[in-house]
Amino acid sequence: MKKGRSVLLLVLIFAGLILAAAVSWVFMTLRSEPVVPEAAVLEIRVEGPLAEFADPGALAALFAGRPQSMLDIWNGLRLARADRRVTGVLLRLGLLDCDWAKCAEIRDAVLDFRRSGKKAVAYFEDAPLATKEYYIATACDRIVLHPLGGLGITGLGGQVPFFKNALDKLGIRAEIEHIEEYKTAYNQFTEKGFTPAHREMTESLLADQFDHFLKDVAAARGKSEPEIRALVDRALFRGEDAVRAGLVDECLYEDQVRALFGRQGRPAVLIPISRYSRISPSSVGLGRGRRLALLYAVGPIHGGESLAGTIGSDTLGRWLREAREDSAIAAVVLRVDSPGGAAVASDVIAREVELTRAVKPIVVSMSDVAGSGGYWIAMGASRIVAQPQTLTGSIGVLAGKIDASGLLAKLGIGSETVRFGRFADLYSPFRPATAEERVLLKADIRWIYERFVAKAAAGRHLAPEQIDRLGRGRVWTGAQAKARGLVDELGGLSKAIEIAKALAGIGPEEDVRLAVRPGRTSFLGALFGRRGADARTGLTAEMERAAGFLKMLGRNQVLAIVPF
Repeated sequence: MKKGRSVLLLVLIFAGLILAAAVSWVFMTLRSEPVVPEAAVLEIRVEGPLAEFADPGALAALFAGRPQSMLDIWNGLRLARADRRVTGVLLRLGLLDCDWAKCAEIRDAVLDFRRSGKKAVAYFEDAPLATKEYYIATACDRIVLHPLGGLGITGLGGQVPFFKNALDKLGIRAEIEHIEEYKTAYNQFTEKGFTPAHREMTESLLADQFDHFLKDVAAARGKSEPEIRALVDRALFRGEDAVRAGLVDECLYEDQVRALFGRQGRPAVLIPISRYSRISPSSVGLGRGRRLALLYAVGPIHGGESLAGTIGSDTLGRWLREAREDSAIAAVVLRVDSPGGAAVASDVIAREVELTRAVKPIVVSMSDVAGSGGYWIAMGASRIVAQPQTLTGSIGVLAGKIDASGLLAKLGIGSETVRFGRFADLYSPFRPATAEERVLLKADIRWIYERFVAKAAAGRHLAPEQIDRLGRGRVWTGAQAKARGLVDELGGLSKAIEIAKALAGIGPEEDVRLAVRPGRTSFLGALFGRRGADARTGLTAEMERAAGFLKMLGRNQVLAIVPF
């Protein structure tokens, strides 16, 4: 018996030593700075979903590697611009799962990199649907396509799904009150197609984004906007046909692309951004100045602590307080990529933004979407910066419930009511709302909308009547919002940092250090921390967003959320 215990003890000790070695290896791997050879070329794969900030922590990095993020791409290009060892950048473009503002952010970063005099090349293997990806590619010196590859520049558009017919068949009704006609986040559940306001807003957004695409691509490729529009209407190009059309510069194989960066007959040495992102700013002469806080507000907004892919008002509020109270932080940049969420949680965060503004500059940088609650948390900042293609505004609110009485009847499920209080079962899914209840609900959300308007008017120094005309739930592009006074400047994260420096009295040539939140997750934190709610369900993206909206609605909160 004693011998068995001794063997078990030895096994446990051995397992502990292996675990300790694994932990040490992870920390050494993640913290060690990579060797960057002379005449290196930074290799960036731009494809798939691009999170604003991605940090799976040490545990996930051990098994799956650290996912690439917008922050990695932006920071990698910023460092490579100053790094004498890096002579160029190679963008490998694949199918992207993001919106237009992130594409503009990457494009701006590549253009800034090129101002150093270094070369940037975009490479497509096969891109049958590449309108967004091609927009990024036009920031490069050269665009290269595989000799057999296809390039599809098909324009902007698509389908918006509506679920009312399906819900009717199931015996489910979405009973939503909204303010006002452009607050169409609920329309997918209550309409069979576009309302006039919904169609007007959707067409306006796409038209403005398409105009920016035509203008920027035409300037980059030395063509007129009508010429680019004609090429878009041709849509599909294959190999040399894309070269003859002037969309790409040449068709090359992989080894030939590498040779574009070679020197004196030597092939280029590519360093992937996953490795390069681990170099310290000080190794290239950056990150030696005063500190700015860079806080990320990404995902739907709710009360409490943040979960994976969400914004918890307690978490973000705490980060804002810490940055405000830290005398070493000269200014705050709040990076917002959020469709909104709970109105009260949004206002909790907005209060912290206002308090911060009273102490030090706080600049908002808007990504793909910063609308409704996402705009609520931004409107009290010192300055707001958005990409021309950002979706923002959507000053409006909604609330309601799901009436499942038809479905329950089909299933043979009945109910009896016990009620102490006239409206005790106001949000009951077992019956439809009465006319009196809908009036009550409308009055409740109008009260919140009026305060949304008042706070936006104070933050933007506009009359409440002006904000109401611009509000009513309407979504604007960043360019449209700037023309109407809802944002201050057009640009990306670099522009926001530039403005924050100026407001803090930091010279334009002075560098700054960025204190980023959320920070890295430790090995033990990843091992024992709460698992994030970001697992895929197998549903389409539209269906997942619809399910998420219905889940939020089920909490009986007043929501400030943009349409899908």
